[in-house]
Order: sequence, then structure tokens, then C-alpha cells
Amino acid sequence: MKRPLRIFRSLAEVPADFGPCATTIGNFDGVHVGHQTLIWNTVEIARQRGWKPAVLTFNPHPAKVVAPDRAPKLIMTLDQRAAVMGEIGIEEVLMLPFTPEVSRLTPEEFVKTILVDAMKVRAVLVGEDFRFGHKQTGDCGILTELGVKYGFEVDPINAVNVRRVRISSSLIRETVQAGRVNHARRLLGRPFAIEGVVVQGHGVGSKQTVPTLNLSPSTEVGPVDGVYVTRTHDLDSMRIWQSITNIGTRPTFDGQGTSIETFLLEPLTGASPERLRVEFLWRVRDERKFATPADLKAQILRDVAVAQRYFQRSALRGRGER
Repeated sequence: MKRPLRIFRSLAEVPADFGPCATTIGNFDGVHVGHQTLIWNTVEIARQRGWKPAVLTFNPHPAKVVAPDRAPKLIMTLDQRAAVMGEIGIEEVLMLPFTPEVSRLTPEEFVKTILVDAMKVRAVLVGEDFRFGHKQTGDCGILTELGVKYGFEVDPINAVNVRRVRISSSLIRETVQAGRVNHARRLLGRPFAIEGVVVQGHGVGSKQTVPTLNLSPSTEVGPVDGVYVTRTHDLDSMRIWQSITNIGTRPTFDGQGTSIETFLLEPLTGASPERLRVEFLWRVRDERKFATPADLKAQILRDVAVAQRYFQRSALRGRGER
């Protein structure tokens, strides 16, 4: 029976029964197919040995502490990442606060304090280029030596490639921000999605074009401005709609700032949703300025027809798109 996911946000929260565990270590932003390989292997080893499958990750991203000018924008929040990990089979996640003090731990201090004493690891699975400890002086070789000393095994996992290109969180950021959401889907193993709360719009759509749901996102990475075929999930009621989404500045109405506006392809019945996940499936076109709201409305209806054909083709291919 699958156990509920347990999340711990500091070493002080880690209970005595956290281990014994098999763990993988990293930031796992996006939880892409390369990350999933590490996680699946961790779950499998834990099940074979009767241990708990665990993940050690960091909050904030270590770059925000040691090199803030190079810190990446994040594809997913920590809680969103943990939820995907739990779906794969992880039972425990330690979100270690990455402080200046943690950044100064030597490789052995990191292993002894966190992996051995707190987590009680029996196996550690990491990518072949894994680095850790003060100024990243630890690598897989040093981790293996420390494993022998402290009684855990180390399993380096080769990087995963798609079409001979190595998958990484930075590649996915670039792909999403270029609007290539169909390619991002292959790298992630699922559609790229934005989650957030529904906010009050400007009231223009319902009066002059079409009514939309306006989203305030919780993450930092999003597709380039444009119109996209999407699938929209109500995170509270689990309702799902086919949809089309515009990201941009609303130039027809001289808008200020970027907005995310989703039009549902089927009527909204019941309560209006408060929290949404919008999955990006296909890029339709650039955002552009129209001479009149009527012209914009006509284009939106053409975009809707494109989205409907997309979903019809997907259903015929047997992908179960809804």
C-alpha cells in the first residue's frame, strides 16, 4: 500500500523514524525525465531492501545563497515538485534550508550531519556530475569513499538524453521561454504547467470579447507571450476543461504588465474555480494588437477552432486528451 508523502522543512523536523532510507539528492526543478530516472531507481532500491524512498532537496536553490546573480528562475515551487515525487513513489522529502552555514559544510560534514545522522541513509543515488560540500569540492568519488566509511552505498546514474540532447532544468527553462511547449512536454514527460490563484481581470473580456479566467502564477518561468492550446484543471474540485490561453500585455486594450487569460472551450457550470493548473500543449500564434475589440473577438473564435481541432486529432490518436 502506498504511504502518504511526508515533508520535512528543517533538520529539526526530521523524526527518528525517517530512515533507514534510500535517497536521491538535488534541486529537481521541473522533475523532468532525467530526474524521474533518479527517483524511480531510488524507489526501486528502497522497495527491494525494505527501506523508505526519500529525496533531499534544498530551499532556496543553493545558487541564491552562493551566487545570487546566477540563480535561475524556477519552473516549479518546492511543494509542486514534492507532489510529483510523491506520485512516483517517494515517501519522504527533506527540504533542507540552504543557509550560509550549510554552504560552508565540508563534504564529510555534509554526509555525517545530514545523510548519516539525520536521514539514516543506506543508499544514495545521484547524477554522475553530482557535486556537494563547501565550494562543491565533493564529487561522486568522494561520496563513494564516505559511503564506505559510514556504511551506505552510492549509485551514480548516467544523464538522460532525448534525441541525443542531455536533459537539464536549464534546457527546459529555455525551451518553455521560447514557447516550444510541445518539446518541453517530451523533456518533462508531461505538459509544462503553471499553477496559481484566479484573480480579478479588467472586465473587458466579458463585455467586449470573450470571458476568461485570469491566473496569478506561483512560479517564475512561463512561455513567451502568445496564444496556446491548453488544458485547465480546477485544483479544488478536480474539474478539467479544454481551453485556450493568452499570455501577454493585452495590446488591443493598451494593457500594462503581463497577464495570463484562459478561455474554457466548454461552459463553466458550478462554482467559479479559485485555484488552477494550466497545462500548455501547443503554441498557436504570437500575441498581436487588433484594430478593434470585435476584430480580436473574431480572432479568438478562430483560435478556439484551432484548439478544438487539436483536441479532436489527439483523441483520434488515442492519447486520451480531454
